[in-house]
Amino acid sequence: MAMGTLSNNEDEFNPEINTTPLVDVMLVLLIIFIITIPAINQSVKVDLPRTTAQEDPLKPESINVLIDAQGQVFWNSEQVNSEEMALRIENAAKKTPQPELHLRADRTTQYEKVVQVMAAAQNAGLEKIGFITDPLTAKP
Repeated sequence: MAMGTLSNNEDEFNPEINTTPLVDVMLVLLIIFIITIPAINQSVKVDLPRTTAQEDPLKPESINVLIDAQGQVFWNSEQVNSEEMALRIENAAKKTPQPELHLRADRTTQYEKVVQVMAAAQNAGLEKIGFITDPLTAKP
């Protein structure tokens, strides 16, 4: 009986290694490297401008607008009506740098009240509006 031949007895030792999958994998890797190496070596030389980064000394103030469940509007913890709020937003929009409007609304607040504050800010030209929410807590 010759070594490496097929036989009906499955208990015989077969010393031959099937190298076909190994060769296939190596050829695929070779092709990948042939394609990617030129892309890595070729780069465009660009002379970028040099500058120093400095912190902005004028940090804009933040205005906290709170809308409670009853629809009452509070400007930095002071209750205001819609006309007074619109006037304050217009004055804030004229400042340099423009302040950021942080809008907090109760979960049960009518959407109409939130939209009124957003529309007043947009009409006045206030550019930065942030919505403040509470993160969900994981239940044990």
